[in-house]
Amino acid sequence: MGKPTGFKEFQRQVPNDRDAKLRILDWNEFHEHLPENELKTQGARCMDCGVPFCHTGSLMAGMAAGCPVNNLIPEWNDLVYRGNWREALDRLHKTNNFPEFTGRVCPAPCEGSCVLGITNPAVTIKNIECSIIDHGFDKGWVQPNPPRKRTGKRVAVVGSGPAGLAAAAQLNGVGHEVTVFERADRVGGLLMYGIPNMKLESTSFSAVSICSPPRACNSRPTLKSVEISVRWICANSSMPLCWRPVRPSLAICLSLDDR
Repeated sequence: MGKPTGFKEFQRQVPNDRDAKLRILDWNEFHEHLPENELKTQGARCMDCGVPFCHTGSLMAGMAAGCPVNNLIPEWNDLVYRGNWREALDRLHKTNNFPEFTGRVCPAPCEGSCVLGITNPAVTIKNIECSIIDHGFDKGWVQPNPPRKRTGKRVAVVGSGPAGLAAAAQLNGVGHEVTVFERADRVGGLLMYGIPNMKLESTSFSAVSICSPPRACNSRPTLKSVEISVRWICANSSMPLCWRPVRPSLAICLSLDDR
């Protein structure tokens, strides 16, 4: 994977952070992206390991080793090195519902398991992952992909955190009608209330549809802007999303359908 001699020719490089004098003026993300040509160079450092450990999540002595979601890391590193960004995005989405989240807030045990890291600085896996999905959004490649047919089965998912939304995306993808219930006034769980904006900007995500006042999801929604971190669901499962309060001060409900 990557360039056969890339790990010998190139050094690890990570993007610069925003200047501290500017960072104290807001709560925005402070990590920047590398230019595309430099990302290709970093992808070239992914060597052809005999047994790569980065993409196989496991526990060793109670500690995480490798990618917990089993991302196909060597494969999309190679695709980035060759400039095949669309294919890299497709390969990333095979195992990861939310690379725009994990590429920002994951502690990257994959890099700790990188074979190259035994003797040299590890491959910049996390930064490449984040760049792939952001590149996909910039190019408009992340598009609605509703199931071809519905099974007629209905599933309720309690909690709209990353686990609940990932479960909803998978269930919706196989044709079930999914409703996600959330007691908070905004959707996202840990993504909204547990992660500060400097690590994951909740204000940068797309607006979704809200039904207000409470009514059935088959009625026409009223558009409002909501700061939530579910744009993968917005783009990849079905459009539009229909939100309706279940009990206005207690919970909200998200129903994924094909309208």
